[in-house]
Amino acid sequence: MSDISHNTQENSRRLARLDACAVSDALDRLSLHGCVTGLIAALPGRRISGRVHTVKLAAGNSAVTAAPPRHLGTTAIEACAAGEIIVVEQRTGIDAGCWGGILSRGAHARGVAGVIADGLARDVDEARELGFPLFCRGFTARTARGRVHEVATDEPVRIGDVEVHPGDFAVADSSAAVFIPAARLGEVLDVAESIAAREAAMAARIAAGHAISAVMGADYEHMLKK
Repeated sequence: MSDISHNTQENSRRLARLDACAVSDALDRLSLHGCVTGLIAALPGRRISGRVHTVKLAAGNSAVTAAPPRHLGTTAIEACAAGEIIVVEQRTGIDAGCWGGILSRGAHARGVAGVIADGLARDVDEARELGFPLFCRGFTARTARGRVHEVATDEPVRIGDVEVHPGDFAVADSSAAVFIPAARLGEVLDVAESIAAREAAMAARIAAGHAISAVMGADYEHMLKK
């Protein structure tokens, strides 16, 4: 195994131990932008993390070509290694699913960690039955057919007000989805782990009977100082 591959795997393990809030706090300390709020967790209590593949959707039908059509999302699923995340941009404002049940089944079978979508998902109960995590703007029964189509896979996309590149990393839970530029991952992890450790120490002090005002006043307000 190459050093780069080993580092990526180790960083992925480190990220899996952190929640979205700790990572968001680390981005704040480093003056980085990457937290997207307002997404709904179809499986509350589940957290996903990993390297991302991206899908960009647009309004209407795809251009007619001689090649057989490919359903949106299928290229990204086949590009994923186990534990990776698919990130979908569907910012058209059209009430149509940007992810559905058969896609969830295909992604689950592939070992995809989950999907983060700036758009609506459908067949949500099917995803829940599979235990496949979805984070999206809302739910719908409306099909993508004739409404939206895929224009790019593994190209930059915009989720909320964050530009996400293929190969970036993400963590998502019921609080938010947080995106980390690949080049800054190690730095963000170092800071996030420090913040998480300090919060764990604060929780232990509260459990030991210390007054919360003393615990919060002594440490919390200074948590993000460099």
